[in-house]
Amino acid sequence: MITPKTITSLTNDRVKAIKALEQRKIRKETGLFVAEGTSLLVTAREHGIAPQSLVYQTGAAESGLTRGLVAFALQNGAEVLEVSEAVLLKLSSKDNPQTMLGVFKQRFAPMPNVETMTADQTWVALEEVRDPGNLGTIVRTADAAGAAGVILAGTCCDPYSPEAVRATMGSIFAVPIVKLERRAFLDLVQRWPGDTVATLIDAREDFRRVAYQAPELLVMGGEGPGLSAEAAAACRRSVRIPMAGNLDSLNLSIATALALYQIRGARLKV
Repeated sequence: MITPKTITSLTNDRVKAIKALEQRKIRKETGLFVAEGTSLLVTAREHGIAPQSLVYQTGAAESGLTRGLVAFALQNGAEVLEVSEAVLLKLSSKDNPQTMLGVFKQRFAPMPNVETMTADQTWVALEEVRDPGNLGTIVRTADAAGAAGVILAGTCCDPYSPEAVRATMGSIFAVPIVKLERRAFLDLVQRWPGDTVATLIDAREDFRRVAYQAPELLVMGGEGPGLSAEAAAACRRSVRIPMAGNLDSLNLSIATALALYQIRGARLKV
């Protein structure tokens, strides 16, 4: 049976390899990413996703929750490393590191099939999103609202960066993530069977006054430039979030949350 390996050296090769996953280039080459904290690891386990490597601080296994996560990792053939506090501090991307982290395989879902899509599905599409905190928060919101998945169109930030993963609060393991080149995305928008909804500053329709046709695709533009003219023109419906004062825009993750909950509100129960 595989057993935990003890590491105390900051220059250990495995420590270096895990630390290197902070770099997007290394994440892309290996197809791996790091998720920090017990709560994220519990969420992964709830979805039947085992880490390739599990790292925990010496003494943490005295907790029943930690023991369970270690046992789950070992049962699934994962590498399990018991490390010193100094090693965990080096591996952590946070100033106050937690006692556990996992190395997982990145998972990207296939493009939604418009031929078999059911009416209860709502997808969120993000064009050229650049802020990993926004992206992670939107993935978390999509999970909370029961969206079918998140589509990343064009050149977006990495959903598996430490900042994005942390912002998802574990929803990275629950929400399908799709990556599409711009042309494939625009083609998907044109073939979508229900409403494709663009949020625009100059749209005439109030987003609260629309009867949306399912299945919906909510299309949001990136921070700063917003939705491109090409993507906006491809959408069948344009809506506006009314604002008072001198504001003409909201934070991307907040605007997405407002629109998504408006679209899916009738399908959510307390």
